[in-house]
Amino acid sequence: MAPKARKQVAQAARAPPHGYEFGGPLGAAGISFGLPILLYLFTFGCNDISGCPAPSLLRPKSLDLETLKSEIGWPDDGIWGLASWEATGWTLAYYLFSALLYRILPGTETEGMTLASGGRLKYKFNAFSSSVFTLVACAAGTWAQGADFPVWVFIADNYVQILTANILIAYGLAIFVYVRSFSVKPGNREFRELAAGGHTGNMLYDWYIGRELNPRITLPFIGEVDIKEWMEIRPGLLGWILLDCAFIAKQYRQFGFVTDSIIFITVIQTIYVLDGQFMEPAILTTMDITTDGFGFMLSFGDLVWVPFIYSQQTRYLATHPKQLGTVGLVGIGALLLAGFSIFRLSNLQKNIFRNNPEDPRVSHLKYLQTKAGTRLLISGWWGIARHINYFGDWLQAWPYSLPTGWAGYTILSAGTMAEGATTMLDGREVVAGDAEGWGMIFTYFYVLYFAVLLIHRDGRDDEKCSRKYGEDWEKYKKIVRWKIVPFVY
Repeated sequence: MAPKARKQVAQAARAPPHGYEFGGPLGAAGISFGLPILLYLFTFGCNDISGCPAPSLLRPKSLDLETLKSEIGWPDDGIWGLASWEATGWTLAYYLFSALLYRILPGTETEGMTLASGGRLKYKFNAFSSSVFTLVACAAGTWAQGADFPVWVFIADNYVQILTANILIAYGLAIFVYVRSFSVKPGNREFRELAAGGHTGNMLYDWYIGRELNPRITLPFIGEVDIKEWMEIRPGLLGWILLDCAFIAKQYRQFGFVTDSIIFITVIQTIYVLDGQFMEPAILTTMDITTDGFGFMLSFGDLVWVPFIYSQQTRYLATHPKQLGTVGLVGIGALLLAGFSIFRLSNLQKNIFRNNPEDPRVSHLKYLQTKAGTRLLISGWWGIARHINYFGDWLQAWPYSLPTGWAGYTILSAGTMAEGATTMLDGREVVAGDAEGWGMIFTYFYVLYFAVLLIHRDGRDDEKCSRKYGEDWEKYKKIVRWKIVPFVY
């Protein structure tokens, strides 16, 4: 074993034990079984049948269950209608198709960070080319068949069932990797390890947080797949964009036109996803890969939360069209550019410094030399805030929601002739009405959630760095005072 690797193993052995995160077992239970319910509430509460939110939700004192069911489109066969064999089958086919592209398309191969055992895992990266291939195929289908392209129609018509299928896959995957983690043996040749904070002995918590650090599986023809990295960067992220595209097509089928707002959101989210996939190797240095085990937290987040929560704005606009105009597009675009620049330039500076501190682009930067051997930047982007990249990332979240405006709408029957209404091709009318403003619960939820996520992630990183660097970390925090938002937080 190389001296550097032996040093890292020794440091891992001396590291103090991890405590519970996310509120411990109780918090894990609440997240694991509460978030799927929240997604269903979002799905039915903001709908294309009665409004966003459903009219009865605005009058809770006179709420009637049967009326509410008709307003939200509750399945006639109850909870069994939340799933279907057809939607589940096609969802599994989508995962298989992604796996085939992973196997067939060329990709770059690299090694990950050094593990506590001293080993380094190998990764194959071709998520970007896989997504481009899929999107080009869908674009060709759309060119040939327009908004009636079967993929877009199927996604829109089976949205609830596809959501359920992904929830079930997330649960099943979390159970699989949890059970399989008990086969990890010390000193194994495959460099399998348990996550530092994932084997507390509490079954529910460990299942949620993830026992095994980098679970892998070898599939016939596909070969070896790193489950965590593969799920993190492939099916959910591409699924997010496919949902956006399906909602654009749905808007056209419902109104006969497509607005600049829904196009704008889809374009910038597609760029965000493809940019992340193009920079796929950078994921190897993130906390998700280096620290967190793979359990329900990541399986649900990757496969359900990201695609279905992050596409709420285009889902909303598919039924309540909004035109931004030139001024609106320029204003929101400027905010996006500012956020993206901060996010990308700060991360680039960090990666260059990490790989080659003598590079002329970063050699002038000041740093704090730690006893652990790591250099902590205290100037440049990283002298402004400890997670200045989080600030840029959060700024990018606002342009996803702002195009929905003061959100909220009610759907009226054909012939109502309501003032300011937008008429669907089937004659129904969409108007803000009493729902105006209340729809922001759905369309701006992402901005609020993302802020909470980044603050929580900052806290987790602070705890990890405190364990790793000790008094050097306290010295660093006195130099770089701000956590995420300069002069604010």
